[in-house]
Amino acid sequence: MRTSRPVPTLRLGFALLLAGAAGFAPAPAAAQSSKPIKIGFLAPLTGAAAQIGRDMENGFAMYMEEAGHQIAGRKVEVIVEDTAGNPGTAITKFRKFVESDRVDMVVGETFAHIGYALAPKADEYKMPTIFPVIAADDLTQRKPSKWVVRLGWTGSQPSHPFGEYAAKTLGYKKVAVFGTDYAFGYEVVGGFQRAFEEAGGQVIQKLWAPMGATDLAPYLSQIKRDADAAFIIVVAASALRFPAQYRDAGLTGRLPVIGGAVIVDESVLPTFGDEALGMVTPLMYSAALDTPANRRFVAEYRKKFGKVPSYFSETCYTSGRWIAEAAKAVGGRVEDREKFMAAFRSVEIPDAPRGPLKLDQWGNPIQNIYVRRVERKNGELQNTVIHTFPAISQFWTYKPEEYLKLPVYNRDYPPCRFC
Repeated sequence: MRTSRPVPTLRLGFALLLAGAAGFAPAPAAAQSSKPIKIGFLAPLTGAAAQIGRDMENGFAMYMEEAGHQIAGRKVEVIVEDTAGNPGTAITKFRKFVESDRVDMVVGETFAHIGYALAPKADEYKMPTIFPVIAADDLTQRKPSKWVVRLGWTGSQPSHPFGEYAAKTLGYKKVAVFGTDYAFGYEVVGGFQRAFEEAGGQVIQKLWAPMGATDLAPYLSQIKRDADAAFIIVVAASALRFPAQYRDAGLTGRLPVIGGAVIVDESVLPTFGDEALGMVTPLMYSAALDTPANRRFVAEYRKKFGKVPSYFSETCYTSGRWIAEAAKAVGGRVEDREKFMAAFRSVEIPDAPRGPLKLDQWGNPIQNIYVRRVERKNGELQNTVIHTFPAISQFWTYKPEEYLKLPVYNRDYPPCRFC
């Protein structure tokens, strides 16, 4: 078992300053003298997504260190478990958190299919469960849970405005799609396709590779060369190998790459070369976002971990702050799960590193979506923000009641009418 890793506390003055900036206030004496708040933290710390898992753990640990390992006047114990990106393992570790460790809440995990597996467990145990990363659309749409809140994004949330942007601003008329063959890939593509085609564009091809594919050449060779751009959404091992294999296929500089943000997320971007330059993606975060809150976050994260934060780091860092704000609202009494979850859903953070955010009634953030282009600055690749869509919900401009009558985006929906 992996348990929380002790880290040196910050100098007292700095810690107090940060606690004040995060909105901490002294909790009632009863809460201050009570037992520690226990948080179970799930992440894929081994396997193909290990870097993602480390970024998640680092972001959450960084917030806890800044807060002095206290929330609402109570000590915090974080128990970290490795899921290796496996749904069965994640369920086993979730059950351990509840039955053996007696945690007050569970935070973490990465993959969409694992989120769909864990949500019923959260309901079964009535366990407050926070997903900082898992982007499976229906977790906050057709299958919402009273006990699950997402603090990251839905797979289709950035894709909706980006579909319109690709058609109206980038001027693309025909786009070929290549993605990883599972729920997250379908939802990222589905949101893009719907908005892109409503704005006058055409998706003329869809290619799917199995999860974990490392030889992408057979798929890249099939991409239609008469497209205006290629929309790419590959994950984990596939994402690490995509830019070089795209170049080797003779497509770099010939067919522009747009796509899901994880293909050039900061968790993998430092491993790429010039073959990644010019790739354009949408997301609610970029380490290059030029705001006071993000500049401070990036500087501190780089100092501590020797690299820029990824969105996985930011969402877990912000989740720590969100938990603290909710706990403060209930006087530190997180054991009252009903009240804690109600308080959690009411938190608003105006100055997170990613920008302002609050939750909608389904438990998903309303937040800025940034269009980012990979550029080189000071010798490093970065996702330069070239456009901001403010306060975007998971339903984009659609009416929720009408949106929810349609199927969740899947392999066959929307249908590829122009293929």
